[in-house]
Amino acid sequence: MSVTRNPHADQMAHESMIRTLFAQANAIWPQEERLFARYVLPHDCRIADIGCGSGEITSRLALMYERATVIGIDILESSVAYASRRYASLAPRLRFEQGDAFALALESEQFDLVVCRHMTQSIPEPEKALAELCRICKPGGWLHVLSEDYGMLHMMAGKLDPDRLWHEGAVAFGRATGVDARIGRRTWTLLHDLGIEELHVDYVTVDTVRVPRETFATMLEAWRDGYAEAIGARTALHADAARALFDYIIASVRNPREYAVWQVPIVSGSKPR
Repeated sequence: MSVTRNPHADQMAHESMIRTLFAQANAIWPQEERLFARYVLPHDCRIADIGCGSGEITSRLALMYERATVIGIDILESSVAYASRRYASLAPRLRFEQGDAFALALESEQFDLVVCRHMTQSIPEPEKALAELCRICKPGGWLHVLSEDYGMLHMMAGKLDPDRLWHEGAVAFGRATGVDARIGRRTWTLLHDLGIEELHVDYVTVDTVRVPRETFATMLEAWRDGYAEAIGARTALHADAARALFDYIIASVRNPREYAVWQVPIVSGSKPR
């Protein structure tokens, strides 16, 4: 993937990303894992996780499907090395490789399930990467795409207005870096246009009722540490203001009297036979 195809490379490689992916997995997976029953995969299925990062979910899939062959692909060599070390006990059934989501070095129609999580909001031309997911999926196989949308975070306003962070910060940062930070609401259409059938849209509700407050707060702290300075450098929202908004939201999430929610779209469908 070229530099222009990976405009958030610095944020993806920042130490906070390991914390982000760990907290996100703990927040999202308990609701997400139920969705995989829909796919009715064979016991010896082949699974690809594209944009696997630190391998948090790739490893969970390998544990869920005990006879599956699972591969995780990520653009960052550091992420691949980390995941390979951390989950070495699951090798060779689970392996990680460095690769380009826009030009996967994988044969066509090889995988029963192709997963892509937390990637579409950080790349330009996501339809091209989604077409690659479709290419490597077997006819009758399934795509499972967790596609973030930063218009779907809602926190209580008070001395500060949290909406500023998401709209003036995250969405504007996406625009400045050539990506769509509200891709979640557009992903159904992109998969539809690729000919994917049996399309579903499910929402994981990451909120202060369903998710431990500390898990939610830890995720936001990691986002703050990885993105506040970058938002300040690329948008009209100064870094100090972005950090103050993050801190305000984190305190709200930890406050037992207040409510916060992030709706996370997961779009899935089957490749025509």
